[in-house]
Amino acid sequence: MSSLTILESGPLATIQDGGRIGQASLGIPASGACDRTSYALANRLVGNSPRAAAIEVTFGGLVLHADNDLVIAITGAPCEGVPLNAPTIVKSGTVLRFGPPRTGLRTYVAVRGGLAVPAVLGSRSTDLLSGLGPAALSSGQTVAIGREYGPMPGVDLAPVADPPGGEVVVRVTPGPRRDWFTDAGWESFTTQSYVVSSNSNRVGVRLEGEPLERAREDELASEGMALGAIQIPPSGLPVIFLADHPVTGGYPVIAYVTTPDLPACAQLRPGQPLRFTG
Repeated sequence: MSSLTILESGPLATIQDGGRIGQASLGIPASGACDRTSYALANRLVGNSPRAAAIEVTFGGLVLHADNDLVIAITGAPCEGVPLNAPTIVKSGTVLRFGPPRTGLRTYVAVRGGLAVPAVLGSRSTDLLSGLGPAALSSGQTVAIGREYGPMPGVDLAPVADPPGGEVVVRVTPGPRRDWFTDAGWESFTTQSYVVSSNSNRVGVRLEGEPLERAREDELASEGMALGAIQIPPSGLPVIFLADHPVTGGYPVIAYVTTPDLPACAQLRPGQPLRFTG
């Protein structure tokens, strides 16, 4: 069986697929790739199934050794030193070094055949919140390549724009607890420019800015949470839930990110400005 070896893992590299769908009743989040659009494109470019396991690289730093001839595709945040958005033949012995991305945060590496790691509850995804799935990739680790794939798509290069590097405008719809905030609080939410906090991770994007004014100060019973929910903790500053978000939460959800804008949220990096628009 073909394989690749992790020479250096960088800040964080994990194995991700389409996620653990339908496990919320057990308290298990879906997890899976944060930027579903980039992940899906990588798999399409090498003829994999839509849910094949791939590598999610956070802010570059990954160094891979091809132990056999492989066909790969790299999408998402454009890292220096590696091909992007195109199926590429990598000869045995080749070393790929992922430099820091020009823009964005997360890069996806799909290998034709998928990554053959054991599935847990129907998914090969690393879930950093629950601890399910394979551990984050580490230096010296060898990952086996599967043998399930379809025909190549016949595409030399996918014309995909890089993730934005400046201020990102995210469209939202009001959430179930919009009425827990004053009209002034909602106006502040949809007009101020936030900054992405360095405390952000696969669970959620934490934002820095002016706290929102609440209309109610009582406590909220725990409720179900969804991907893209924007929760407001006691700090008054928004948290955008990403792939590893908890399935329940007790802080009010002021809004939801619209589905088309979720990939952009997954590519936000610390220090980047963001605005919400209704």
